[in-house]
Amino acid sequence: MSLVRLNIKGISYSQTQNGAYALILNEVDGDRKLPIVIGAFEAQSIAIALEKEIRPPRPLTHDLFKNFADRFDIVVKQVIIHKLVDGVFYSSLICERDQIEEIIDARTSDAIALALRFQAPIFTYKNILDKAGIYLKVNPKKEDEEQEDSILVDDLIAEEIESATAGQENYANKTLEELHQLLDEAVNNEDYEMAAKIRDEISKR
Repeated sequence: MSLVRLNIKGISYSQTQNGAYALILNEVDGDRKLPIVIGAFEAQSIAIALEKEIRPPRPLTHDLFKNFADRFDIVVKQVIIHKLVDGVFYSSLICERDQIEEIIDARTSDAIALALRFQAPIFTYKNILDKAGIYLKVNPKKEDEEQEDSILVDDLIAEEIESATAGQENYANKTLEELHQLLDEAVNNEDYEMAAKIRDEISKR
């Protein structure tokens, strides 16, 4: 599978859901963008790394990781968004120490926050971009593009809420065994909000 390099276009926020953000990645040699819903903390960390002039008085979690890695001569060489399952992106950090390469699993938002700090390139596979990429308008106006990104975030958040609500309505009809299976799936997909709801339903039983 061929790798496609991505650049960070920016962070967009939802106009309807407080604290909802999307990281917008651009295909370097193409016209597609890849939107990824991220949390408020990760959005703040990425925004700070993008704005070189902003220096927090104390290191954020991703700054701490960078300082720790620097102290022990660990370099993040690249980030690869390698899998997309049920709307969840999975990523890997390709790290190197003493000319030995290691691959470390990471949430995509954390991986990109670290890629910025290490000035490491970001890649994804072509099939992921084919599946989740969205075509950019040709020479869009800045204000039109920002509005489009904001609408895009709202659509993504609405899909997540609809999916979560549909799942919650069906919990009452599930057996305990099925609920435990759903809980495992939610944790594996890093959907901790859904996992908490399933756990609450299990506790009621």
